[in-house]
Amino acid sequence: MRGKTVVITGATSGIGEVAALELAGKGARIVFIARDRNRGEATLAKLDAKAPGLPHKVHYADLSLVAEMKRVAAEIAASEPRIDVLINNAGAAFAQRQVTAEGFELTFALNHLSYFVITAGLRERLLGSTPARIVSTSSTAHSGMKIDLGDLQTKNGYSSLKAYGRSKLENILFTRELARRLRGTGLTANCLHPGVVATRFGHESGGIIQPVIKALQLFAISPEKGAETIVYLASSPDVANVTGEYFVKNKIAKTSAAAQDMGVAAALWAETVELTGVDWA
Repeated sequence: MRGKTVVITGATSGIGEVAALELAGKGARIVFIARDRNRGEATLAKLDAKAPGLPHKVHYADLSLVAEMKRVAAEIAASEPRIDVLINNAGAAFAQRQVTAEGFELTFALNHLSYFVITAGLRERLLGSTPARIVSTSSTAHSGMKIDLGDLQTKNGYSSLKAYGRSKLENILFTRELARRLRGTGLTANCLHPGVVATRFGHESGGIIQPVIKALQLFAISPEKGAETIVYLASSPDVANVTGEYFVKNKIAKTSAAAQDMGVAAALWAETVELTGVDWA
């Protein structure tokens, strides 16, 4: 990874921070997006200690807001002459349905729209740096879910598990449609399930989901183990030419039938363009 630049979201804790540090240890320069300034500076200090001499950089933005997504992507694109890897990893689950200032359901905005908008904003840099890679964190929580194109904001029958599971299904469908559009360009797109990981994920969700997540994490793998597939997809020569796939434990894995529906993937893409005003043409 020497001489390569990796952009990553969700890098101030958990598997995102571990992946950033591992990739820095392999020689990559890390550019990451953080919301909290104290945590951002703490991660930056860890990166500088892990891989001194590389000008790692942090940008600050609230990735639940489309305007912020667009702003920070434009800032990164303007300041980075090349981007070799983009890792979409920011995400959360929320006990109660919340709506952002822009009118989007919070899980949908953070877990799906941010992947789409950040990737769109950096696509020219990525395409200009080929061979390059896009890696997106999904989850086995997509299983059993279906996309309701008439209710992407989960206004009907909201539950945190439903909203989160749908967003993780959207991550896979986004990856598949993205890979289809990028085929032959030298820019690949893959996604992954990291496993149930012992991190701070869900600890601030509130409601019934918070104790459920904490209970599951009693049997969870370490963040180091959970980050392995992210690092693998970002750096391994074994997957240099693999695209449009879903990985578990460094291997291509089966998804639900809903996650293989390219008609829904295309429709979700078109609807996301309409909602965000991001034009991929």
